[in-house]
Amino acid sequence: MPLQGSAAAHEHKEHAPASARCGVLTVSDSRTRATDETGQVLRSGLEKAGHQVVYYVIVPDVIGAIRSGVRRAQGPGHRCEVLVINGGTGMTRRDVTIEAVRPLLDKEMPGFGELFRQISYKSIGSPAWLSRALAGTHKGMLVACLPGSPQAAVPALKALLLPEIGHIVGMLRR
Repeated sequence: MPLQGSAAAHEHKEHAPASARCGVLTVSDSRTRATDETGQVLRSGLEKAGHQVVYYVIVPDVIGAIRSGVRRAQGPGHRCEVLVINGGTGMTRRDVTIEAVRPLLDKEMPGFGELFRQISYKSIGSPAWLSRALAGTHKGMLVACLPGSPQAAVPALKALLLPEIGHIVGMLRR
């Protein structure tokens, strides 16, 4: 008899790895390591949850630079299983993270963006629909694209990513 509801979720998570190799990629034309508050908060949140942050980089709002950053996350010395990208998900001309990442995805996970906007709506109201948050997989790595503000990225990390990283990585390792 198949498992249903929370029992199924519990069963999957029970066998999930407790730690994953993670990366944080900040997309910004103006931030530096000293001023990248969102990148630092994401790194800290991942590490406090028991994950290893083995890759951290800031790239400009340029499609080629973003794609190169995604590919380097999987390269020798990093081998990230999870890449959290922040910044460039808005609607200005310079916001090109989604255009850079979406073509790289093997599988898109639309529920991530849907739930992210739902969570955001509860705290900021109607501007939540302006976010183009996105998640999917790229060659066995979970990629999540979040807005660049800590007020948006932290709730996504806590409510969506951290509860499921182990489960997702366990599935991707199969």
